[in-house]
Amino acid sequence: MSMPFWHTRRAFLRTLALGAGASALTACTTPAGTEADLQPTEYRLGPGDQLRITVFNEADLTGQFQVGSQGVIAYPLVGDVRAAGLTIPEFTTALQTALQGFIRSPNVSVEVSNYRPYFILGEVNRPGTYEYSTNLTVFNAVAAAGGFTYRANRRRVYIRHANEPEEHAYALTITTPVLPGDTVRIGERLF
Repeated sequence: MSMPFWHTRRAFLRTLALGAGASALTACTTPAGTEADLQPTEYRLGPGDQLRITVFNEADLTGQFQVGSQGVIAYPLVGDVRAAGLTIPEFTTALQTALQGFIRSPNVSVEVSNYRPYFILGEVNRPGTYEYSTNLTVFNAVAAAGGFTYRANRRRVYIRHANEPEEHAYALTITTPVLPGDTVRIGERLF
């Protein structure tokens, strides 16, 4: 016995709607970037980072120094030393090289004592600038900003890294990292 035309048509439309809905949902949750894109190979210094520099047996050259807006630190004896864009080992080598004209075999140690802040905006209760802490995730950043608003899209996050000109979309998971200087935007859900 065959089904009436309207049953067949209804079943066809239901299948079509479910298929279209599933593919639309998949398209909405597939991010432009991936988790692997967020994992830096090594941290690079930038404006706002505060460094603890120790030159062994040289108390006058040991202390806290901040990377300025031009990407350099003003250092005694040698003047401005470029730091922005360098890793800690690269900066340590550059500083040792600069000091060799003044100190015989300088032994230099550099560590980041305070990272530059990150920014969060969009559908959070208190958008703004926040102090970075190691191993920060988007969920931690949202919690610091007072949580999601009721309109927040909890599946996707938009992140612009400090050294990039535009933001990229990523899946919002419990492990999605935030890096120093990042701008994190929580978008609005569509429905």
